[in-house]
Amino acid sequence: MGDTLLLIEDETLLRTELARHFRREGWDVVACSTVGEARKALIDDEVAPLVVVSDMQLPDGNSLDLLEEIRGHGRAAGEWLFLTGYGSVADSVRALRLGAFDFLEKPCDQKRLDLVVAGAARSARAQRRLAEEVRQQHQTYPFDAFVGASAQASAVRDILRKLTQVPFSALVISGETGTGKGLATRIIHYNGKRASGPLVEINCAALPRELLESELFGHEAGAFTDAKKRRRGLIEQASGGTLFLDEIAEMGLDLQAKLLKVIEDPRVRPLGAENEVTVDVQVVVASNRDLAERVRAGSFRSDLYHRLSVFGLVLPPLRERREDLDQLVPGIVAEFNVKAGKNVAVIPDETWTALRAYDWPGNVRELRNVIERCVLFSDSTVFPQQWLQLPGKGGLAATEARDGERLVIPLDGSMSLEDMDRYIIATAVERCDFNLTAAARSLGTTRQTLRYRVKKYGLKTPGDEGEDS
Repeated sequence: MGDTLLLIEDETLLRTELARHFRREGWDVVACSTVGEARKALIDDEVAPLVVVSDMQLPDGNSLDLLEEIRGHGRAAGEWLFLTGYGSVADSVRALRLGAFDFLEKPCDQKRLDLVVAGAARSARAQRRLAEEVRQQHQTYPFDAFVGASAQASAVRDILRKLTQVPFSALVISGETGTGKGLATRIIHYNGKRASGPLVEINCAALPRELLESELFGHEAGAFTDAKKRRRGLIEQASGGTLFLDEIAEMGLDLQAKLLKVIEDPRVRPLGAENEVTVDVQVVVASNRDLAERVRAGSFRSDLYHRLSVFGLVLPPLRERREDLDQLVPGIVAEFNVKAGKNVAVIPDETWTALRAYDWPGNVRELRNVIERCVLFSDSTVFPQQWLQLPGKGGLAATEARDGERLVIPLDGSMSLEDMDRYIIATAVERCDFNLTAAARSLGTTRQTLRYRVKKYGLKTPGDEGEDS
């Protein structure tokens, strides 16, 4: 059976001919002659047409009223195409305002009608695919995705529910590294009214300042060297949805000013552009640093901080909700069982004791890393405690090995990836007597990239002396 096409036409001969034609084209045609019949098919019989081809004026009313009614019910009624011999500017404007795909006057050439119906079908299929993706994401990120039976986890879920019900323009999510700020953002987006819109994520610490500006605001062709064509910025791409800016504290003061303007006046001017582009975006920012402290230090704009802080969500560290390990651990084990083809099912009491005694400075991210390693190295259904390697429990601490140019770093979850990066760079710079050119050469990177990371981690280079030697 083909896709459904709902045909609403009171002229018997035309309705019969159109129904016969579209059935030959592979459509499953449901034909109605009045608004009442169409309403019964759509609401009572729950017909879900891909395309609706409808006359405008029918014996018992105007089909535009039916479209407005169906939209009000939130029904997925496909794309609507109107045919009428009594067209008016007011009707066409209303049809387009209600989301009609097209508005054609009778008599309409059959070939043209086929082209328009084919275009409407493509549009409707794209909308259905998007709706299905949103439905799947909603299932992936329900409120219960923030796992835990503790009072703290329950409070977070309550706040997330409230945030999905209000049209906020900006939100700050704070908490230590690994507490789930990205997860909270996805829960808010996919359970809110913007779920059908895009979710655009960017880590502000991952890009140099010049590249970050271009990525956020976009640019016109010729705005700078290598700008060969126009690029829509991430803010523009997120219009109708959510923009998630992780590690917002690493954004430069000048870009903070531009971001503040976008939040207060939802328009963005791409680099090199003469005109601004109107956007409709809710902004979620996250930081593992104290933004209020950064404001006092002069490295974060106070006006942006106060504008963002209308709504705030603080995620608790794992050490303050250790009872949630009872739900977190089995769930993560099951996840990596599936990914690795393992069958770990038994977690010994001594393993639980070790997990509950540890402070988890890397929070849920560290917990996931530790469990992933243990599941991957398991050779039975019992959780292998020997691969926990928690610091203070037989694990290794970061140590230097001055044997040649080696550096020993633990892979037991005691150091985050960012901490490893900072440690490697600090050690390389110190070994090269703070000569950044030599340090960059030893690390196989560029001096510009190394300077950026030294600045990012706040590493001290004595007066930058010897930097250019």
